[in-house]
Amino acid sequence: MNTDFIPAWDQGVLKPLEKLDVHKRGLRHKAVSVFLVSDNSVLLQKRASTKYHTPGLWANTCCTHPSWLEDPIDCAHRRLKEELGVDVSALVYKNKIDYKADVGNGLIENETVDVFVGSVTTKEKLKIRLNENEVSEVKWVNFETLKEEISLWPSSFTPWLRIYIQDHFDQIIN
Repeated sequence: MNTDFIPAWDQGVLKPLEKLDVHKRGLRHKAVSVFLVSDNSVLLQKRASTKYHTPGLWANTCCTHPSWLEDPIDCAHRRLKEELGVDVSALVYKNKIDYKADVGNGLIENETVDVFVGSVTTKEKLKIRLNENEVSEVKWVNFETLKEEISLWPSSFTPWLRIYIQDHFDQIIN
């Protein structure tokens, strides 16, 4: 695994720290999440089986950590391109969400997340090219169906997607 440095707070000071160490120590760090929506549906991704945490679980359209000094909106656009091969010109900033969750293998996500939503007028025309190192598959899911599936099979979804949908749905989608 490459050594990636992400913006994290250590003893109250924001600095670039090694990503895996940040997760092992459960340090608060910056993140970006994107939801692509169309009509009453959201595009979900299934995380690749090779991911170092939460492999094979369903997550929002894409999520990541910004590079040191990277603007969140630039990060959101970059990651959509890297993970799904898509460029959605108009991403709308929705909110900042803080959450903390155990993601297995002794790792903790303790994130301050900038959330962006992009509207896709014709989802059938969205040309997706998966980065198989990041994403194994994608699917469009109706919002109400997603809420129901999360309540029935929570272990199929990443902790952060469960938190977003259960606790912050109205802040993100409306």
